[in-house]
Amino acid sequence: MDPLDRVVKPKMKTAKRFLEKREPKLNENIKNAMLIKGGNANVTVTQVLKDVCALKKTYGVLYKKKNITRPFEDQTSLEFFSNKSDCSLFMFGSCNKKQPVIGRMYDHQVLDVIELGIENFVSLKYIKNGRNSKCPEGTKLMLIFAGDDFNVTEDYRRLKSLLVDFFRGPRVSNTCLAGLEYVLHFTALNGKIYFRSYKLLLKKSGYRTPQIELEEMGPSLDLVLRRTHLASDDFYKLSMKMPKPPKPKKKKTISNDTFGTTYGRIHT
Repeated sequence: MDPLDRVVKPKMKTAKRFLEKREPKLNENIKNAMLIKGGNANVTVTQVLKDVCALKKTYGVLYKKKNITRPFEDQTSLEFFSNKSDCSLFMFGSCNKKQPVIGRMYDHQVLDVIELGIENFVSLKYIKNGRNSKCPEGTKLMLIFAGDDFNVTEDYRRLKSLLVDFFRGPRVSNTCLAGLEYVLHFTALNGKIYFRSYKLLLKKSGYRTPQIELEEMGPSLDLVLRRTHLASDDFYKLSMKMPKPPKPKKKKTISNDTFGTTYGRIHT
């Protein structure tokens, strides 16, 4: 047996808990995203990374130093950063042509990579209602997708899935109405993707249900789909595989009969 293939069980409880957090789960944790600035990133791309980090709040890691890497040619550096910072999503901004690259990982291996071109950009700091605005911790972003282009080709379907992974919040059974504060709207039309963000205002309506108004917050982006590097079908199916749910523990003192009546034994 190769010594590198041995499975070494952790001896410390801290290491055991750390490995348990990285095991597959039925309900996944919120995915962290790393925002990496390339070697020749211009002012526009740098500001896009900062605005996306403001939307991700505590689940985004912004790398302030410039990193020379090419996501489509060599992915080893991205996989190294993913393993180091425990992030399964990334946005890489480089090139003076304003082409940020977004992607996701599976088991710290690059799964999907999509390059987008920025044709128009308005930062949240230039919008009156978006200045110094950050999503507070606990806020659940609402995602809206419009346009038939998201269902036409595989590239657009993967892009929609990637955007949902990138911006979705925690899965909860109940949501407070006051916690629904921000809306991200994506529209795919005529080969372009329009990204708009709004703040949700709940105003008095005289009824139990408040009157809802949208106020533009920023950032605002007009994007064009460029290059794509999508995972193979087998690798994509492997990433979508769900672990088996744990079997419920049987209670020895409780039993049911054929009519559905529950009986319990009490020891005195």
